[in-house]
Parts: sequence; structure tokens; C-alpha cells
Amino acid sequence: MAETENVETQPVVQGLIGGQALDLLMPMNAVISASGHFIHVGPTLQKVHKGGSLKGQRFLEVFEIRRPGGITSIDKLRKGAGTVLHLNFRDAPAGRFKAVVVPGGDDDQLVFNMSFGISVIDAVHQYNLTSADFEATNLAVEMLYLVEAKTAVLDELRQLNVRLDGARVAAEEQATTDMLTGLGNRRAMDLRLCELMERKERFGLMHIDLDYFKDVNDTLGHAAGDHVLKQVAEILRDETREDDTVARAGGDEFVIIFPRLTNTERLNDIAHRIIQKLEVPIDFEEDICRISGSVGTTVSDFYKVPNVERMLADADIALYASKHKGRAQATVWSEHLAAATQNDMANAPPSRETRH
Repeated sequence: MAETENVETQPVVQGLIGGQALDLLMPMNAVISASGHFIHVGPTLQKVHKGGSLKGQRFLEVFEIRRPGGITSIDKLRKGAGTVLHLNFRDAPAGRFKAVVVPGGDDDQLVFNMSFGISVIDAVHQYNLTSADFEATNLAVEMLYLVEAKTAVLDELRQLNVRLDGARVAAEEQATTDMLTGLGNRRAMDLRLCELMERKERFGLMHIDLDYFKDVNDTLGHAAGDHVLKQVAEILRDETREDDTVARAGGDEFVIIFPRLTNTERLNDIAHRIIQKLEVPIDFEEDICRISGSVGTTVSDFYKVPNVERMLADADIALYASKHKGRAQATVWSEHLAAATQNDMANAPPSRETRH
């Protein structure tokens, strides 16, 4: 236990200044006697010391002087008057302080003025300090308020950025999503095709047009047509991979993009499975909706330099051929098919409406 010394309850720093005034000017002051005992302790310094009253305890048993090194006695401490000291409580090393010591006048007293240095922000939170615990001219608390205000503003800005990012992502998703089916829209299709072209990645492109969809709309109404489109969207999701892009290109037309899949036999298998599922009757309220689908496919391997517009046009030619063969068919584009289709279209150009 630290050795203590009997002291007056209202000590005065002899020949220098009264203790009350000292506390007002330097709330973290300490006055020690020639023997090294505390005879006066400022209110803030006492507040941050959790080990009871400091009065009567030996200074060097309470504090460890880390810098400058070698100060192990009061005489050495006295010789270092005017030097900045770095110290901490021995029983709580986390509490770091800076101090300056000067002679206190009579009786070889020493007077310390301490501060928290750059750790003032941590100290305010650790010891629950307020502006009343600092001298009136100390700007530490005001600076702390500014730091906390800045932190609060930065936190709010970060949260705002998170919300803005979320809104941006939601807006981008909405801009590329068909609101009825939840599939990608034409913009999503265009973006994915451009991405694949830029990366020079091989892919398959499938164009699907629903057969007899117009009959559903005309006989059962648009609510039935919307219900059918949603069911078609589910079928297309089920028959595609996670990284495939399924888009509603408009009306009852759909486009599927298959990255890294250019095997036409596999693509034809997928097309026929889709057609088979599309031909399963769809219940709507008390009615039954019957549709089918025609499919046209092309792959990037067919072209020396793939081009989005050319591939979409060729998939459309293959789709036209499927319609021409009697619907519910799947056709893969070829140069021969293109020539034959152009000849047919030249002789009897069909309107877009006849697809349905």
C-alpha cells in the first residue's frame, strides 16, 4: 500500500497561488511536498483516478513516468522541472497523461499541470468528463464537440450513401425489368448482348414467339393474357440456367441468351422442352388457356465477327421459318434458311400479326 502523509485539508501553494485559484486555472493540477506526497489535487485529476483520494499518497507510487526515462526519485523529478513528462497511472496503464512540473515556491514543493494530450477524446468518454472538468479557456471540449458533430455528419452521409446506392440499384433493376413477368426487358437484353460482345464470349441466342396468344387475349381478355405471360415466364426460368438471360422483348415475344452455350443440338433440345411445356393448358379462373410457341435460334459461332443486330435478325428469320412450318416448331438459322426465307418473304410478305 502506498505510504501516506498527514496534510492540511486546505493546502496553499506557498508563495505561488491559492489552491482554489489553482483548481480554477488548472483542474488537472497536483502539488507534492518535498517528500513526494500529494498535498493538493485538482478536481479533474482526482475524478479520473479511480483508486480513491490521492491526497497523502506518494506521487511516484501512483504515477509511472515513461518519458524521459530514469526519473525514479523526487530529486530527479525536481531537476527535470520544465520538461514535458509522459506518464500513466500504475494501476491503470491505459490512462496516459502529459505533464509539466515547476517548483512551487516555499518548502521545496512541486506543482504539476497535466493534460490528456491527443487522447483527450478517449478520456472524455472513459471518464465521463464535461466542459466543467476543463479550464474555461481550454478548447478541448469544443474541439471534441466538433469531432463528434463531424462524426455524426459523416455517419449520416454514409447512411445516406447506402440509401442512395440502394435506390440506384433498385432503379437500375426496375429499368431493366419487365414489371409484369419479372423477367428482363429489352434494355436488359441489349445490355447483356453488348456485354458478351465486348468480352468476345461465345453464346447462343433464342427467339420465342407465343402461338395462339392473340386468341387468348381476344376471347378471355387481357387479364387472362397477363396470367398466361406470367406462367410462360416461369416456364422459361425453369428451363434456363442461373446465368442465362431471359427477357420479354415485347408483347408475347421472348429472347433467351445462353452464355458459353453454342451447341445447336442442346439448344434445340431446350427449345423443344419449352414448346412442350407451353402446350400444357393453363387454368385461368373458370377457363382454360391454350397456347404454344415457335422458336428461332442462332449462335455466335456462325459468324466470323458476331454482330448483335445481325444475330437478332437471323434468330427472327429462324423464328419465321418455324411459323411457316406450322408453328410449335424450333429452327436453327443457316445461310440456306436465310436465302429460302428471303425468297418466301419476297413472294408473300406476311404481316407481323400473322405470327399469332
